[in-house]
Amino acid sequence: MMASGKKSRNSRPAPVVSRRQGLPWLTIGAVVAVVALIGAIFVVVYSRNSENSAAADRLAPWVPSEENKDPSVNIPGIYVGASVEENGVITFPKYKAALHVESTERVAYDRYPAVGGPHDGVWAACNGVIYTQAVREENMVHPLEHGAIWIAYNPDTIADGDLAILEGLVRNQTFMVLSPYPTLDQPISLQSWGHQLKLQSASDERIQEFITALKQNQYVYPEIGATCDQPSFDTENPPPFVPGAPGADAIPLDGSGLTSDTSEVMTDDTASGSETASGTGSATSSEVSGSGTSSESAETSGSTESAVSTSGSVLGTSASQ
Repeated sequence: MMASGKKSRNSRPAPVVSRRQGLPWLTIGAVVAVVALIGAIFVVVYSRNSENSAAADRLAPWVPSEENKDPSVNIPGIYVGASVEENGVITFPKYKAALHVESTERVAYDRYPAVGGPHDGVWAACNGVIYTQAVREENMVHPLEHGAIWIAYNPDTIADGDLAILEGLVRNQTFMVLSPYPTLDQPISLQSWGHQLKLQSASDERIQEFITALKQNQYVYPEIGATCDQPSFDTENPPPFVPGAPGADAIPLDGSGLTSDTSEVMTDDTASGSETASGTGSATSSEVSGSGTSSESAETSGSTESAVSTSGSVLGTSASQ
């Protein structure tokens, strides 16, 4: 037996807890920071998704469909050439496709920038290309035949910051092309085959409406399936823009004397390359205005198209086709 009062060999002193030990603030701080970061990322993603969803909802009425083949006709201020719908395809008899001119020839277009008609057989590269030099008109019209959108701007009158906005719309985007146009009567002009919209500001919401309604719209451009790739076209030193009216030897808009290029990909036998003036509807040309008046007119070969506004209505009928 052990003597009374002696400690057992197996006994151990109780652990001492320091009163200085507190909560692990460093760990808690790190957790809070991570949670805050996750929350911030969620807010940003949610906000962007909401913005994208709102933008998609706003542009939904401008998406072409079988029931609404050319929504662009409802864009205030747009020019839409005389059209005929046949076999589900809208064609523009005035702007015949698949008619090619030589590199030394000019075309007497009815609008500037041009929206269709005879053009150079070599199209300007148009997959997100931003030209810093003005390009020959006849080369720029050809991409429109392929379903591209051509944005032109006057380098002398475009507002500060607007060029950067336009570049952002075109850069890395297929079937989009941007170029300066020194003689443009407005700061900005958008073109697709048979359509044009001139604007003052790059922030105008009608730009997105025009692009949504007409870029690669299978119902309104002639060469379905044609490409915008053009490796042989010199984007750094393109064929130069020629200012001023073409001479008496210019190719007429109707392409008289030219032969259609049968190698071009057409929508069907009634595509714009064919003379189709007796379709299922009458040929009309219109401009739509959201304001009081519109005085824009376009001289065509032997006739003049003009628009006199009725607020918010479809304007103008061609005097002769």
